[in-house]
Amino acid sequence: MTFDEYSGNLFSPVWKASPRKYEYNVEYDARIPMPDGTTLSANIWRPATDEKCPAILSFHCYHQDGQTGPMKPAPHSGVNRLGSNSERTNGSLEAGDPIFFARRGYAHIVCNARGTGLSEGEWHFSGPQEQQDVAETIEWIASQPWCNGDVAMFGISYLAWTQLFAAALNPPHLKTIFCPWGTTDLYRDLVYRGGMFAYKWPIGWSQTSLAYSNCRPFNYSKNQLGEDRYRDAIAEVLSDPDIKFAPDLAAILRNPEDGINPFVVDLALHPLYDDYWKERTVDYSKIKIPAYVGGDWAAYGIHLPAAFRSWENLRGPKKMIVGPPIYLDRPLGQLQHEAVRWFDHWLKGIDTNIMNEPLVKSFVMNTGQWKDGEDWPYPETKFTPFYLHENGVLFEHEHWPYEGSDSFEDSPWMRGSLRYESPALVEETEVVGPIRLKLFAATTSADITWIVSLLEIDAEGNERILTKGWLKGSHQELDMEKTTPWEPVHTHSRSEPLTPREIYEFDIKIVPTANLFRAGSKIGLKISCADGQPKTPLERIGTGSLTRTAVSRVTIFRNEDYPSYLLLPITKGNVLGTYYSGGTPVGQ
Repeated sequence: MTFDEYSGNLFSPVWKASPRKYEYNVEYDARIPMPDGTTLSANIWRPATDEKCPAILSFHCYHQDGQTGPMKPAPHSGVNRLGSNSERTNGSLEAGDPIFFARRGYAHIVCNARGTGLSEGEWHFSGPQEQQDVAETIEWIASQPWCNGDVAMFGISYLAWTQLFAAALNPPHLKTIFCPWGTTDLYRDLVYRGGMFAYKWPIGWSQTSLAYSNCRPFNYSKNQLGEDRYRDAIAEVLSDPDIKFAPDLAAILRNPEDGINPFVVDLALHPLYDDYWKERTVDYSKIKIPAYVGGDWAAYGIHLPAAFRSWENLRGPKKMIVGPPIYLDRPLGQLQHEAVRWFDHWLKGIDTNIMNEPLVKSFVMNTGQWKDGEDWPYPETKFTPFYLHENGVLFEHEHWPYEGSDSFEDSPWMRGSLRYESPALVEETEVVGPIRLKLFAATTSADITWIVSLLEIDAEGNERILTKGWLKGSHQELDMEKTTPWEPVHTHSRSEPLTPREIYEFDIKIVPTANLFRAGSKIGLKISCADGQPKTPLERIGTGSLTRTAVSRVTIFRNEDYPSYLLLPITKGNVLGTYYSGGTPVGQ
């Protein structure tokens, strides 16, 4: 067995993948015509051979040269300081290494979306026009004399969600997609988490990655409403005190047609889940081809929820991987060997054994190891309620008689919060899966913004955020057809003001996680109405929610009549349950 016989990743007789055997040729700024006469700009890497080959498309809205420049991988640098164009992040370099694919017999086409880079036209932020452009690009590639007619797609983040949208259109020559780290419901996963406007992410993204890519956004709202209604709609949004006193957002709304601003204005003018967002939500019922999905545990504020939605709703062959809480390197370097195995299986008919391996792989934090399975949630999951008790205790036992409530203040001068912690665990307890928080609560205001964090508190008292959940109180209406016992799904179709001081039942989805709580550690829950100070770039992406200017007192009820609880997915340990007394482990 030699290096050239296998892909260079693993020397194993169990599977075989395309070897590195070709030199390659590159064509820059190839023009791809769209039916309306607009042309898109693409760079194309092809194996140096006269043989026809399968092709891989990476479709993006970013700086074209940066995608494939001769740069060593570096950690994801996150979002820069808002309002500053002087610092570029590397977060948009997500197309992978085309030379790697070309050397293994695949053409790799890296294409700028309409209205970005050297492509003509205006950018249609993942809307129907862009989705159709991807489908047209796939068919153009399949018709080229160097292509054998089989096309796949590859890439993460923006380059991943474009794949799922394209797959729903079923272009005839698209055979499979490799699309981990990709949002599939842009309203719920990214821009309006829990119905709350996470406005700082699109501002930071647009002022760095998009502006740098020569992005020229299509003004959706003005086109739909006309000049007068467009101006009236902006004025109405600016009359909202929460938006008026968010300086960076208000400045964009006062200059709605400057540069990249129309993109952010479109988002602000669509606070409910309306047609604008439905067009930007993947319709899984139409996807027929194999798909490889996934994410990582730190991406709870952007891509992670979509991995599980994709797993649940995709009906064709599929695999899912959820990795350690670190975003992938930029430029993207990981997963290319895995992608070649996937593409070899579906495009070349090579027996790589990839579909005989576990379909679901998730990394469990604090173990350094992966957990394998065939479905999600894992079949062995034991969903266990941990009730919110007096003195800030989080415990499996139901409420004792005459327990009461806890309160805090939320205002621009005091962003209060409540914390609940389990007793120190006697058993190592593995928590892997979806999480639901049931809160019975009241506020003195007409609305509330719930931001909840699941914490790990180690034996020394150090804590870290594992995952978060969000819900705007006026968006509490559930979609009962999609809601499950472990995951509430909200319609976000209307905003219903709360009656001050009335007790409501709030069901809050907390994004899944996978963590081993070691003996001596505690499970923690923080409940607040505003973001805390982020400690890492990915933690920062999970913040940036619009805060309320109203002064309110918030009360959480936790008693027999109003049993607030946290539903946790236990996959190992917790056999005897938590020791309220603290326990006295011996011989550990």
